[in-house]
Amino acid sequence: MTSEDSFSGIHIFLATARSATFTEAAERLGLSKSAVGKAIARLEARVGTSLFYRSTRRLSLSPDGEAYYNVWSAALEDIKATEGNLGNKLGVPTGRLRVDMPVAFGKQVVLPVLLEMSKRFAQLQLTLTFSDQLVDLTEEGIDLAIRFGSVDSVPGLVARRLTSHRWVTCASPAYLAEHGTPLTLEDLAHHRGIVGYRRGSLMPWKMTQAGQPVKFSPPPTYQFDDAEAMIEAARADLGICQMPLCLFEKDIATHAVVTVLEPFEPAPVEVHALWSKSNHSRPKIRYLVDELLKLYGRD
Repeated sequence: MTSEDSFSGIHIFLATARSATFTEAAERLGLSKSAVGKAIARLEARVGTSLFYRSTRRLSLSPDGEAYYNVWSAALEDIKATEGNLGNKLGVPTGRLRVDMPVAFGKQVVLPVLLEMSKRFAQLQLTLTFSDQLVDLTEEGIDLAIRFGSVDSVPGLVARRLTSHRWVTCASPAYLAEHGTPLTLEDLAHHRGIVGYRRGSLMPWKMTQAGQPVKFSPPPTYQFDDAEAMIEAARADLGICQMPLCLFEKDIATHAVVTVLEPFEPAPVEVHALWSKSNHSRPKIRYLVDELLKLYGRD
C-alpha cells in the first residue's frame, strides 16, 4: 500500500461520519449516494473493520469508526495548525491543545497559564482533562501531560522537569486540638488519615526515617481518588493529609491547616511535563512549557 492509498477516501469518511445518512453525505460532497457507499466500503475493506452501523433510517459510527474518526479529526486539526504556522517565524500557538494534569495542581497552577494563553492566541483551542489517574498520552490523544514524581524513560516521549515541591503532612488546628499533635510515625496509629485511593489501592505516604526514604501506611479512615476532596477534608477537621506544599500554601498562610511531623518530611517531589517527541517543535507545546518554566523562574 502506498502512502497515497492511506489517505484515499478519508474526506468521504469524515463527511459521512458527520452526516445522518449516505444521502446527506452525498449532498455535502456533491457525489452520488452510490459513490459514497462504495468509497466507504473500500475504506472498510482496507482497514479490515466496519466503521459504521447501518440502518434504514440513519448511520452511526461503530466503536472502531469512532476511534478512526477521532484520530483523523485530530490529525487534520494539527495539519491546519501547521499550515497556519508556515512562514511564521514566531510560531504562534494555534489549533487544539490537549492537556492532562492532576486535579488540584492543574486547577491551581496550570489552568491560569492556559487561560492566559487562550486570551493571547485567538486561534488556540483547548481540551483539558483533570485527573489524578495516570493516562497513556498516545492512546488518549494527549498533547502534553503534567506528572508528579520521577518519570521513567519512555521511547517517543520527552520529559522536562519543571520544578520540585516540598511534600508536607497537614491537619487543621481544630483536629489537632481534639486529637493531639503526632510527634512520631507511630503516633499516627491513633489518628485519622485522609489518604489517596487509586485503582483499588491505597496510596502510602512518603516519609523519611533515620535519613532514609520510607513508604508509610497511615490509618485509611478517609479514602479519596481526588486531591481536591482530600484537601477539603483536611480543612473540615476530619484528619491528617499529605500533599505537595503548593496545594496547601494558601491554607497554611491563613492557618486553616498546619504542618506536622516536619522531622519526617520526605524529599521534595518533582513535577514534569511530558509530550511526544513528534510534537516537540509545535508552537503550542513549546509556548506552554516555556510559560510553566517562567512560572518557576527557570529557562
